[in-house]
Amino acid sequence: MGKKKVEKPRIHHMCSVGTLGGYGGKKGEWDIPEKLKRIKKAGFDGFLGRIPMITAEHIEKSGLIFAATTDIGGVREIKGKFRAIRKAGARCVNVQMLDHDTPTNRAVTVARSVMAAAAELDMDVAIEVHRDTCTETPEKAYALAEGYEKAEKHPLKMTWDFSHPAVVKHLSPPYWDRLALRPDLIQLAQQFHFRPFNGHHAQVPALGRGGALTPEFKDFMVFADQVIGCWLEAATPGREMFACPEQIAGGYMLSVFGDRFKDVQAIRRELDRSFKRRVKKWKPPA
Repeated sequence: MGKKKVEKPRIHHMCSVGTLGGYGGKKGEWDIPEKLKRIKKAGFDGFLGRIPMITAEHIEKSGLIFAATTDIGGVREIKGKFRAIRKAGARCVNVQMLDHDTPTNRAVTVARSVMAAAAELDMDVAIEVHRDTCTETPEKAYALAEGYEKAEKHPLKMTWDFSHPAVVKHLSPPYWDRLALRPDLIQLAQQFHFRPFNGHHAQVPALGRGGALTPEFKDFMVFADQVIGCWLEAATPGREMFACPEQIAGGYMLSVFGDRFKDVQAIRRELDRSFKRRVKKWKPPA
């Protein structure tokens, strides 16, 4: 008998519904079904969004993977929100937790309840490194991770958006040594929000004039490629990465930005090339 084929790790390319905020035609902004249709046509495997804006019917009809984002402001609301998300049909959940000024000891307490509820409901949940939450700075994010690990005797699953700590520290490229302080937490994660950044802007354009990749995006991709490589080093057979090339409206956008939907498609292509190149050399961890 021949050797059983080992299933390689794989990447699921996700698009935030927020990327298409404001997009539409003569009849106004596209509704959710139309946005999901556009996301699928652009080659994405899934999408990010929030319920109740996203419904089970939207997910089923789209044929796409759904990754839910939710806010958690205290222990009492956790199970209710998680049950609603599970009922809708989310594959994974990203939690933006508490506030920028939440003390670490409280953040640890709530994180323990979040992850306990996730285990009880058999859900894939991670806490995001994100602005205006208890993980707003690198120091707060790693203090939460360390406090949780000390209490639970195992590491905390996190969603990584490195644009926030990069801006807090006003970093210049290369970024790896300053941002990858806990490679083990990168390897544990499954959700990554690959928002292109530099040290002064949490979101920079991927495409410049004529459709060429911007120098700032190329610097970012060096880092993103290292993140993918680090993740694959510990990835077991069949492991999944949910990768969102995030470009959204609001305060992230500057007036000189181009078409952010074209941007996320370009970012997806570059991430896919990086993953395919890296996964060719992948071997199951010993």
